[in-house]
Amino acid sequence: MWEKKIFHEGLKVFRVIRAPDKATLELKVRLQAEAWEQRWCKLQAAETRRQKWEKAARVSYLKKDLALQHTREIEQQGGKLATILSDGLELDHVLDWKTLKRKFEESEPAPSRPQLLTYPPAPLKNDSKFSPSLSILDRMIPSRRRRKLDDAESKYSTAAREHQQTTQGIQQENARVAKDYESALNEWTQRKSEHLQAVDAMQTAYEAKTPDGVVAYLTQVLLLSEYPESFPKHFLVDYLPETQMLVIEYELPDIESLPRLKEVKYIATRDELREVPVSETWLNKTYDEVLYQTCLRVMHEVFQSDTVEAAQSIVFNGWVNYIDKSTGRQVTACILSLQVTRKEFSELNLSHVDPKVCFRALKGVSGSKLATRSAVRPILQLNREDKRFVPSHDMADQLDDSYNLAAMDWLDFENLIREIFEKEFMSNGGEVKITRASRDGGVDAIAFDPDPIRGGKIVIQAKRYTNTVGVSAVRDLFGTVHNEGATKGILVTTSVYGPDAYEFAKGKPLTLLNGSELLFLLQKHGYRARINLAEARQLALERDSDSSSQKLPY
Repeated sequence: MWEKKIFHEGLKVFRVIRAPDKATLELKVRLQAEAWEQRWCKLQAAETRRQKWEKAARVSYLKKDLALQHTREIEQQGGKLATILSDGLELDHVLDWKTLKRKFEESEPAPSRPQLLTYPPAPLKNDSKFSPSLSILDRMIPSRRRRKLDDAESKYSTAAREHQQTTQGIQQENARVAKDYESALNEWTQRKSEHLQAVDAMQTAYEAKTPDGVVAYLTQVLLLSEYPESFPKHFLVDYLPETQMLVIEYELPDIESLPRLKEVKYIATRDELREVPVSETWLNKTYDEVLYQTCLRVMHEVFQSDTVEAAQSIVFNGWVNYIDKSTGRQVTACILSLQVTRKEFSELNLSHVDPKVCFRALKGVSGSKLATRSAVRPILQLNREDKRFVPSHDMADQLDDSYNLAAMDWLDFENLIREIFEKEFMSNGGEVKITRASRDGGVDAIAFDPDPIRGGKIVIQAKRYTNTVGVSAVRDLFGTVHNEGATKGILVTTSVYGPDAYEFAKGKPLTLLNGSELLFLLQKHGYRARINLAEARQLALERDSDSSSQKLPY
């Protein structure tokens, strides 16, 4: 699995993009970057209009027109919110593979052929400036004639030499420019080829209904769908091939992002603009309509675009991020959840439904008023039942500056890792469970991060080693991440990693924590310990010696 972190400076948004191969990863990164850039351009245009209006608001005779402009803009925003579902019904959401292929050249045109330098004309020996004018004296006195002829010859030789040097310089420069162009063109052609291969691979994987192919295809469908500018457009898609079920964790807009103005009036008697706010009743009613419309539209986009019918049912979990006014803290809550089959959904006439009534009829789960952001239990959650989970015990409180982690019992070490990562994840509601001891290089602990976008199942392995950890341990972890269906793997050791281990982990959803980083993590949560590898190796030798001496000679 390949991984890349991307960030948009203007929008201040961050995302980790994952794909099974490099070409598909670059394709997904390019499409996500394009979607962000389009959103950023819209926001910049809106900001330009706002600044223009603010400037016009200082001019009396423009204020009335400005009020009308503001009001029309507000009405347009309200109109877009009212037609979220119907707008989606008018579009064909099937991904056009040819258009997707053309996107590369649209976003990255081929390098232009450079203009090469032209060569200056060569000097001609019979040119007048190289043919001296001989007077009568010159003709009468051979030495004078020879001197003038030699000077002319010298001038020509100098000019010919300078022309040759100039020509050589131009040749070298043109060769360099041509080589740079050829190199840039080859690199561009290679990137284009990889892009086309990635699109073909995505199409093949999708049509074969592989989980990665289905997720990649439907992710692009949702990315290309246009919603109002205030919508966060963050989501996570997962596909369960055994049941042909698609799970969509979708971030919905918070009520705070809805328009707060009904109109802008110009008060002539005061020569001022007055903003008229919307009512709370309108705000709450509109918020309900927006979220229920969005839920149904996303499901419509998926079912309508899914030409191979890989998804026979969809679970949609709608999440909101908001600031709790009572605590001032950021809260993430699932406020609506809906499961529907393809057959059920195909029987709906979405152009005539009441979104909220339809949601209820489909047995959707939500609070009575979405504006209250009442959390509900998602219909389908990450499976946390695992027969390998066993009771654990705490170890951190036993630590002090004299405790050598590299020499502790291996089972105690696994429990310590479970405990410290539980403290790391518990801040956002996560949990960590330790698995049954096997000492076979499998899973030592599993973390569940509830974040709907970046979270999921995380495999943790603990290696209480005294020697350098090689690439094989990292390779084993990567295989375990795949086998477990996890989103990430973390390897923790008391020792250090070799360069081959770090090289293998590049671009993969793996985190390697060495001994010093483990001590820092412990210190972060108020615990102190030490790691002395030489002391641990000596203790191990002494234990082995004692064990050997106790064996009977026969």
